[in-house]
Amino acid sequence: MSYCAYINNNSSETTDFLLNKEYHDNHYGYPIDDDNELFGRLLLEINQAGLSWTLMLRKQHSFRAAYAGFSIEKVAAFDESDRERLMQDPGVVRNRLKINAAIVNAQKILELQKEFGSFKGWINAYHPLTKPEWIKLFKKTFKFTGGEIVNEFLMSTGYLPGAHTPDCPVYLKIQQLC
Repeated sequence: MSYCAYINNNSSETTDFLLNKEYHDNHYGYPIDDDNELFGRLLLEINQAGLSWTLMLRKQHSFRAAYAGFSIEKVAAFDESDRERLMQDPGVVRNRLKINAAIVNAQKILELQKEFGSFKGWINAYHPLTKPEWIKLFKKTFKFTGGEIVNEFLMSTGYLPGAHTPDCPVYLKIQQLC
């Protein structure tokens, strides 16, 4: 079952369903212009690897707080004490590889901003690429960015098609934005 079918054919009022509905209806597949928010989405996608997206939605506010509001500049300056703080924080995924990836990736984005004006500018400079080309580029540029992470990051930010099925009401909303 597709994400759209799950959301649009379900009338659940559970907290988890409502979190997914809010994300599906108002965030998934929509373009993001702010670099810090793009970084935040990448950070969440990396942390989701091996876990459920619902868990990421439950923890998104904790992630935002723990990672300095997704400020690229602040996360790039994190040091060993920040790594240890994050390893002790139950509100985030306590995986040293993922924590290190967030910091290294923030540092890399700062470099890309100098060269391309913004993280979004770097993505736009390569758009459109095929999915395999995107994966190769992200793996070359960032840490902890496998195929599924890259695919979901780019779909969720509107750079790759497929976030919504054509019969989904959100599909038309996003088409009108582009």
